[in-house]
Amino acid sequence: MNSPTPIVFVVDDDEHVRNALCRLLRSGGYTAQAYGSASAFLHGADLTGAPACLLLDLQLPDLSGIELQQRLEGSVPIVFVSGHGDMNTAVRAMKAGASDFLTKPIDAQVLFEATARALERACHLYEQREQRAEIQRRVEKLTPREREVMALVVTGRPNKLVADELGAAEKTIKIHRARVMEKMKANSLADLVRLMTTFDADAPESHPLAHTG
Repeated sequence: MNSPTPIVFVVDDDEHVRNALCRLLRSGGYTAQAYGSASAFLHGADLTGAPACLLLDLQLPDLSGIELQQRLEGSVPIVFVSGHGDMNTAVRAMKAGASDFLTKPIDAQVLFEATARALERACHLYEQREQRAEIQRRVEKLTPREREVMALVVTGRPNKLVADELGAAEKTIKIHRARVMEKMKANSLADLVRLMTTFDADAPESHPLAHTG
């Protein structure tokens, strides 16, 4: 299944700048959506439905661009745009993970190149989220016992040791293990370990085995 069309969110309190940036982006083949403030963006933008990046002005009427960056916690690649060549702020933004920092007036080619880099990163983040969501859906089909078995199997324990630890017959563990492999759509133990590693890579606090019982 193909990914949805990537989107570029433009957040700038100057309506003329907003409109100009959107026109420029659309002329380059990008899908653009504009907001006049950080709060309007936070309340109106869908950050999960498609790969997305953010073209963000530093000076906004509510939250500053830097404050919005902190609020988003790296979930969306950000290209900062500013009319103030503030190098200290630029360094701070880049250290906090910004994709690029551009100064107005912005050259069209420079904008397109920065947007392409940010959207490439956004597509990678989107794919990771989708993979983790799919793994979570598979895990939710497991029974609590199957989750316990999986948690031990992925550590490399053989069926006999899993059976001893869970106080069950080895034959029963084999049945649970087969069901785990089927529900998780894993062809081998290596596949299963890879699935759980993929899920765990960027979201350890959301590990699907964290609350088995």
